Amino acid sequence: MADFKILTHETIDIFALRHYDNRGASKEEFDDDMNRFKYLKRLFRKYDTSKEFKSRLIINHIIILANVFGVEAATTLLFFKIDKQHWSILKTVLIFLDYMPQDEMIDLDTDQNVMEELKRI
Repeated sequence: MADFKILTHETIDIFALRHYDNRGASKEEFDDDMNRFKYLKRLFRKYDTSKEFKSRLIINHIIILANVFGVEAATTLLFFKIDKQHWSILKTVLIFLDYMPQDEMIDLDTDQNVMEELKRI
């Protein structure tokens, strides 16, 4: 995983464009894919408030992001874009998808409730 800590709000779009691999995609399609981060943030916030975890929808968004940016860049973008308070949820989903490098974020706990929900899929 690239060091997302060196990214800034000014450079994140350049990073995303550099890793975007959707041949022939328009600016609108790129923007639609970037909006997936906002959808994920909303879904994570909903889980915080209502404990409703829309596992399939979250997984679908993350898989699409991994498909268009590559797993490593998508993971970097996710940790940059997702609020730090939701990183344990994100890490849990990334582990479930086998997208999370084992030597990254080792001090960050996973969310056992989310993992149990994911195992039911």
